[in-house]
Amino acid sequence: MSGESERAGGDDDTEDRGADEIEWGEGNPRVLFVMNLVLSTAFAAVVVYGLSYLDLAAFSVVNVASAALVLTAVTYLVTN
Repeated sequence: MSGESERAGGDDDTEDRGADEIEWGEGNPRVLFVMNLVLSTAFAAVVVYGLSYLDLAAFSVVNVASAALVLTAVTYLVTN
C-alpha cells in the first residue's frame, strides 16, 4: 500500500515543471541525416514514378538519386 500512496501524492519532479513543459533534445545528427536521406529517397521515388507515369521523365536510379539529393539538400538548408 505504501507504493500506491507514493505514486498518488509523492514528491514528484513533474509537478514543479508544469504539465505543458516538454524538454526536447537536438538528437543525434547522424541519425537525423540518415532519416532525412531515407525519407527524401522515398519521396523522390514517388515523385519520379509519378513523372514517369505522365511520360515527363524516365523512372531510373539516376533520376531518383538526383531528386533525393536535391530534396536532402533543400531539407538541410531549411532546417539549419
